[in-house]
Amino acid sequence: MRVATWNVNSIRTRVGRVVDWLVREDIDVLGMQEIKCKPEQFPIEAFEEAGYEVEIHGFNQWNGVAFASRLPMTDVATRFEGMPGFLKGQEGPDLPAEARAMGVTVNDIRLWSLYVPNGRALDDPHLAYKLDWLAALRADTEAWLAAHPDQPLALMGDWNVAPTDADVGDPTFVPGLSTHISPEERAALAAFETAGLTDVVRPLVPTGFTFWDYKQLRFPRNEGLRIDFILGSRPFADLVTGASIHRNERKGDAPSDHVPVVVDLDVATEDDDDRPMIF
Repeated sequence: MRVATWNVNSIRTRVGRVVDWLVREDIDVLGMQEIKCKPEQFPIEAFEEAGYEVEIHGFNQWNGVAFASRLPMTDVATRFEGMPGFLKGQEGPDLPAEARAMGVTVNDIRLWSLYVPNGRALDDPHLAYKLDWLAALRADTEAWLAAHPDQPLALMGDWNVAPTDADVGDPTFVPGLSTHISPEERAALAAFETAGLTDVVRPLVPTGFTFWDYKQLRFPRNEGLRIDFILGSRPFADLVTGASIHRNERKGDAPSDHVPVVVDLDVATEDDDDRPMIF
């Protein structure tokens, strides 16, 4: 079973690339971020023609998450317990929620597609929102793991945090001046390891970026960031047999500024014996 995450940066702009990649790479389940559309605007037909069903969570042209799967999806959720909202200039517990999280269960594996808030700047209220969002997600994760210790769980997506200095190749990210690399953000991400999750890709792919800004020839210069991760529980990590970062998807016409991150799981699917043989 092949599971992937990809910040597609507008699915309507890149539907052809995404569907072609899904089929070419034999992906079973893809969690998408930044779909930037409402459910009725999502190009579902292209996915269905390729054999995928889709679950969508989006409110407008900002944010948005989705899943595409050729296996049945159940227990669909569009928020986690305690997930804070955000409205610029406003504070309080009842701010509007953004479309940043979706959970589904596939083959008894619990998967979340997550688009963690950006943070914007160290003195911006959006950074406090980001830290609160991550803290609530961690608390929900701990509670879920306690209630389902044997069920595999993966939180995957665009985390908007580069956890180590080796994950930062973009010279515009400066310690003490930039988000994504602040001690507070790195600690918030590291807390998920304490909660019982681990980065299941890095042991197999220790180096490599997942994001390159469109500006200043960042991609040709390989001045990127590693901010897209798949964090898995121990039962999930035990299933992982391979992992990859698909850097070539940053090339070509109209690419996303992120690339897919993929894990291979030792899980049989109903489709395994029916897939066409390629010689």
